[in-house]
Amino acid sequence: MRVRRPPRYVMCAILALGLVVSSGRAGAQAPGETLGSPHRGGTLRLTADSSGGTLDPQINYTSTYLQLFSVLYDGLLTFPKVEGMAGTRVVADLADHVPEPEDGGRTWRFTLRQGVRFSDGRPVTTDDVVASFRRLFKVGAPTAGAFYGAIVGADACLAHPASCTLEGGIEADPDSRQVIFHLSRPDGEFLQKIAFPHAVILPADTPAHDVGNQPVPTTGPYRIVSYDPNRALTLDRNPAFRMWSAEAQPDGYVDHILYSFGLDDEAETTAVENGHYDWMYEDKPQDRLGELGARYASQLHIQPLFAFWYLPMNTRRAPFDNVLARRAVNYAIDRRALTMLYGGPALATPLCSMVPPVFPGGDIACPYTRDPTPDGRWHGPDLERARALVRQSGTAGQHVTLIVANRSIDIGMGTYVRNTLESIGYHVDMKPLNIAIQFPYIQNTNNHVQIALTDWFADYASPSNFLDDLLGCENFHPGSDSSINMAGYCNQTAQDLMIRALATTDTVAQADLWRQAARIVMDDAPTAPIMSMRYLDFVSARVGNYVYTMLYHLCFSRVWVQ
Repeated sequence: MRVRRPPRYVMCAILALGLVVSSGRAGAQAPGETLGSPHRGGTLRLTADSSGGTLDPQINYTSTYLQLFSVLYDGLLTFPKVEGMAGTRVVADLADHVPEPEDGGRTWRFTLRQGVRFSDGRPVTTDDVVASFRRLFKVGAPTAGAFYGAIVGADACLAHPASCTLEGGIEADPDSRQVIFHLSRPDGEFLQKIAFPHAVILPADTPAHDVGNQPVPTTGPYRIVSYDPNRALTLDRNPAFRMWSAEAQPDGYVDHILYSFGLDDEAETTAVENGHYDWMYEDKPQDRLGELGARYASQLHIQPLFAFWYLPMNTRRAPFDNVLARRAVNYAIDRRALTMLYGGPALATPLCSMVPPVFPGGDIACPYTRDPTPDGRWHGPDLERARALVRQSGTAGQHVTLIVANRSIDIGMGTYVRNTLESIGYHVDMKPLNIAIQFPYIQNTNNHVQIALTDWFADYASPSNFLDDLLGCENFHPGSDSSINMAGYCNQTAQDLMIRALATTDTVAQADLWRQAARIVMDDAPTAPIMSMRYLDFVSARVGNYVYTMLYHLCFSRVWVQ
């Protein structure tokens, strides 16, 4: 099958971008207090094609709002708002220091910082901390089991959320301002999980259900003052905020943040070009890359990502309940063609593992390639082998529906995937859904999704964020919009390897365990990884002090507007 390549001027522009675009931080100031700065003030104008769903920071799992929540809420720990790999380390936030492990990593003692208040004026207390962690289980946070399941009492909370107490797992001493966590087993990534946004601290009386469109009081430099999910979200400065840590939570340059919804990616691109908006959430349309590279290169920023595109396949529903059918998809997908549809080699690299190459597990030999060689790399699709596997599986001729988001890039790549699936023997429909509902839709087993095209961003820098998050047995929740193991996959051998990797502090042994788990996963083929990607950010001409963090991307509190 022939693939329509981008026009030559687009390719040249993309290659040029990969060579000349850098972080663009000329004259950037250190983070921290902005009072007295000539750059303080104004409104930062953001745009997305749709809102990101619930305002509940312990439930929302979309990058749309996790990026925004990072300047609204705080946990005991956080990832610093600085550039490069330094932004992946853990620093103290509402805790006054990063604790050392006790009892072989089963006990963690945090001391709550004094003087921090919620945006409604109430002080942050140890009671708020305890209540917030119980609430994670009561509201069914997507990461409750995966991230916080090692806390003593978590099993009972997962079984009976409404009565969750985490008895024996968390204790507080208001006099010393200490909160102590007790784990049932060591967790080498517990501090990173405490720093993840689902573990933010909310007032103890926050309702034990999804707050939906009602904002919760914040601790960060901004607060939500209005929200219409069909139109816009507005943030103003938090009057109770006093900066306690420049790297954890700088106080912000802009006075207001307006996040508007409703434009498609083409219209968003034009709006940022014309200065009507300062930043757009969506991927930039492939047909606009040449124009952007030629006319707006100084406003473009190619950035690294811990992220990839992949095809989760439902291992519990035909035809992909058959491992041979899943392997056939992996052999058939032309990963290079899809990288071209995404934007070319400056923005994406073919991927043949469920882990990006920067992590252990991302460096295993590709099991699904034409003409395998000792270097273990992916060399191209093998359609003949894919067709043979489909015939061998007995699934040839079955009907398949591919679910994609309704953005232009997703539809373009989805159309290619649909054609590929048809070429190996299936009858395929493609169903585009609004991006606001596509991700929860493909998670819920009630929707009987067979295969989907989606992307995934790491919560923090670890192979676990791909292997365990997306394919861990504990992350499959039938009938839930928060079932990130969309394949419904559970291999106990792989799971045991992942648990061992999470528990060990020996980095060499840990890396080997992740590689073993990755090989088992790829042999079972519950997904078809497509490409690791880089992020093309586009801002208006009036944005200064561009600061990009590895985990949450453009830092809205660090930029200023002219």
